[in-house]
Amino acid sequence: METGEALPVFLLVACVLALAGVLLAISALVNPTRPGRVQQMPYESGMDPIHDTRRRFDVRFHLVAIAFMVFDVELLFLYPWAVALRSPAAAASGSQDLIFAGAMVFLGLLALGFLYDWWKGVFRWR
Repeated sequence: METGEALPVFLLVACVLALAGVLLAISALVNPTRPGRVQQMPYESGMDPIHDTRRRFDVRFHLVAIAFMVFDVELLFLYPWAVALRSPAAAASGSQDLIFAGAMVFLGLLALGFLYDWWKGVFRWR
């Protein structure tokens, strides 16, 4: 790798480190120095911690989190399919239909999972 090719990478790393340093310095300057009762209180997702820390969460909370992760990972898989579908190699070999069919089967299975979650009431918060 030549110096001219690596210069943008080094510049980016230097800018990121400089920005991180500036942000840390600003936060140290504006940070309140006198700790109060509210500042020392533990923070629990925007709610006052009034129960024991070993309190059980409702299973629906975890089901929504898992459903979010599934649909988030779906997007990670769709991007490579879109790139492969547009590649010249796929066009030359005629495999674009196969790639598209595989993506549609994947989306169909995810849609079935979404409908099942909806039918089971995962998205209804009681």
